[in-house]
Amino acid sequence: MQKSRRSLLKAFSAWPAVVLCPIAQAAENYPAKPIRFIVPFSAGGGADIVARAIAKALGEESSDQIVIDNRTGAAGIIGMQLAAQSAPDGYTIVLGQTGPMSINPWLYKNLSYDPDKDFAPITLTTVYPYVLVVNPSIAATSLKELIALARSRPNQLSFASAGTGSANHLAGELFEMMAHVSLLHVPYNAGAPAITATIGGQVSMVFGDMVSVMPFVKSGMLRAIAVTSAKRAGIAPDVPTLAEAGLPGYEAIGWHGVLAPAGTPDPIINKLNKQIVQALRTPEMRRRLAKQGAEPAGDTPAEFGRFLRADREKWGKVIKSAHIRLGG
Repeated sequence: MQKSRRSLLKAFSAWPAVVLCPIAQAAENYPAKPIRFIVPFSAGGGADIVARAIAKALGEESSDQIVIDNRTGAAGIIGMQLAAQSAPDGYTIVLGQTGPMSINPWLYKNLSYDPDKDFAPITLTTVYPYVLVVNPSIAATSLKELIALARSRPNQLSFASAGTGSANHLAGELFEMMAHVSLLHVPYNAGAPAITATIGGQVSMVFGDMVSVMPFVKSGMLRAIAVTSAKRAGIAPDVPTLAEAGLPGYEAIGWHGVLAPAGTPDPIINKLNKQIVQALRTPEMRRRLAKQGAEPAGDTPAEFGRFLRADREKWGKVIKSAHIRLGG
């Protein structure tokens, strides 16, 4: 009887090694075939450019073949759903972004994926600010002057966005909340027409992406008031942050990060994390990202998971306060 018990205990103690050995071996041999990198946005856009830069850097470093798969539509929902439903074997990864991961859960009642349960975070790759710009006809050259003007003219100044529920729409809503002003929101179907409308004077201001608006600032067609990040942007070091210009605590950044389907083995997640973070730290990658107005990040899977939860909670509060709902 005693011998049987010892045999049983020995068998159970060996069980974790039996289970983990194939996983560790799979990670050691990983990847054994091309990796599909789903990008939930169209080719040529900011997310696509970031994904291709990461894929290129990974390929150069490890000779792994990364195949970009652009799956556009429905504010990133189509691509994220496809990734969530893919096999958790390390051969599908996806580029997450503010909208699909932090905003969509609050806008769509019946979202087809759960950003918290359906994905395994790998690493935050890039962060980028927006810049608050105004039409030159607006009688404000600083944030304090703009806030004073808006308070004196409730609902008379307007701000454009890339659409209801877009990241730069929420940046504007957060500005209204923290500055205690009332602005008229004018949504467009993309970022470019929102910027064009601000240049033309159809709207007063826009929270635009750095790469798109800074050429117009330099030409005098727009006036830069402040950037939305916690620190000044390398692409526009002379432009103050909203926090330092009069709204302490204001921050509204866009971001990209790499995720895998939930259940992907930890050894594979950790291997991908190490490779991507190393790629992000190269001078060449910094140069590529700077052209997009972005800065490399790179953190651990656990840190990225905490970031995702905090970012989602932050924008949820703004969306609830502004009573924004798209349905679906």
